[in-house]
Amino acid sequence: MGAKERDDARPDDSPFDFSPESGSAGAAALCLHGLTGTPYEVRPIGEALAAAGVRAFGPRLPGHGGTPETLAETPYTAWVEGVRQHYAALAAKGDPVFVVGLSLGGLLSLDLAAHAEVAGVVSIGAPLALSWPIPQLVPVVKYLMPMLPKRSGSDIRDPAARARHPGLPVMPLKSVHQLVRLQRSVRQSLGRITAPALIAHGVHDHTARPADAEQIFESLGSEERELLWLKNSAHVVPVDYDGADLAKRVADFLVARISGHAEEVGKRG
Repeated sequence: MGAKERDDARPDDSPFDFSPESGSAGAAALCLHGLTGTPYEVRPIGEALAAAGVRAFGPRLPGHGGTPETLAETPYTAWVEGVRQHYAALAAKGDPVFVVGLSLGGLLSLDLAAHAEVAGVVSIGAPLALSWPIPQLVPVVKYLMPMLPKRSGSDIRDPAARARHPGLPVMPLKSVHQLVRLQRSVRQSLGRITAPALIAHGVHDHTARPADAEQIFESLGSEERELLWLKNSAHVVPVDYDGADLAKRVADFLVARISGHAEEVGKRG
């Protein structure tokens, strides 16, 4: 089923599976949202991919879609395993499968690319490490303050987009601790990634440091890689001021690699 406009103004935060609107590139993209977020955050990219002929599948990550308490009890290994299962299902057809992720989804995309033969990886605003002293204190503070209120909402520059952005109003600190554990694992595996990579980051990001994007870019084992700065956006770029430009760049990146893949298959045939 292709992407459709909703009849009301409420953001659609449900999982999606968009089939190509015209023709098919014979490829799929696994689109992953951020921590405490929803598939809404990557829906604009999914829509752009479907319009470009790529199937776009945006699941809800384990622990999300319910209460903060449920998310707090979800280990990072459940996120990793859930993503790998979705990838296996998409790859079963034998077509190229890409992975695209925002924030936590970006980290999970990098983790998948280090352990599976993805056709390409797009990481947007991935927080490779949290600033001191969060990693050092969160293992203890999570018991003293289980939930941290999001007083100013999500990290989005566009005030209208920030006001309508769905997601949990609090950040479970147990989940932050799980994020720290995932970060440690991803940092150790970046050199194993050889798939074509697009690393994108909002210049005004207050959640993930822009330096993290540079470190990811420099640490990858990929020969084919790009670093994209979004100059008018903060952390949740797909729904911020640069969202449309980002979606187009991601679609162009994937379609170019699909064409290259088809040429290689043709030569081998």
